[in-house]
Amino acid sequence: MPKNRLPVCVAALALAFGAPAAADVTESSNSGFVSRHEAVVSASPRDVWLALISPAGWWRAEHTWSGDAANLTLTPQAGGCFCEKIPEVDEPDRFTLEGSVEHMRVIQATPERALRMQGALGPLQSEPVTGILTIAISEVETGTRIVWEYNVGGPMRYEVPVISQAVDGVMGAQLTGLAELLGPVVTEPEPEAQPETDVADDADPVPEGEPDEAAEPDTPKGPSVEDVFGDLADEG
Repeated sequence: MPKNRLPVCVAALALAFGAPAAADVTESSNSGFVSRHEAVVSASPRDVWLALISPAGWWRAEHTWSGDAANLTLTPQAGGCFCEKIPEVDEPDRFTLEGSVEHMRVIQATPERALRMQGALGPLQSEPVTGILTIAISEVETGTRIVWEYNVGGPMRYEVPVISQAVDGVMGAQLTGLAELLGPVVTEPEPEAQPETDVADDADPVPEGEPDEAAEPDTPKGPSVEDVFGDLADEG
């Protein structure tokens, strides 16, 4: 493909893929970018893991080479392939063979906790770049948190600000598909703040040193993204 056509093609990809509301390119430089997404689902870590390693059930068909997510398989062990079958074409007077695509290769699989794969997805496949996808799973009070990070680096003919947004949109779409399958946790809107009212002069003050029973207890916060990743976030 001529170099001067790349920006046009990448722009078209960005429009075709679309970017979900949760899209977030957390880092970007001349040599690469990092895309990170997060979702909380109502399923258990076990169910999240079993769904995750069966991409045919949630990967978007429009982001496959064959046009059918049913052709996707993932072997959850080191060296395992996240691959796609390209079926034979059944046409009269034409002899065809089945093909295949390697999307990524598994480099770490810890059931119910983390899946890490290496590979250049989609349009990045034509470039000498390295992409590391880390998917971290952790149990939280409302269900299971999934943190999804794709770290891409290396020389590429694409304009990084453009391709990073296109790829980020695809990453967000895949996590959204997984979350929709598992049942996303809907966050209730926070109640509107009530205007302050003057306390009556005859109200009994709380004696010093005694707890105020009306005061709300501290609500424990869920782990941060760094807590979720633990030693997976910043390895040597």
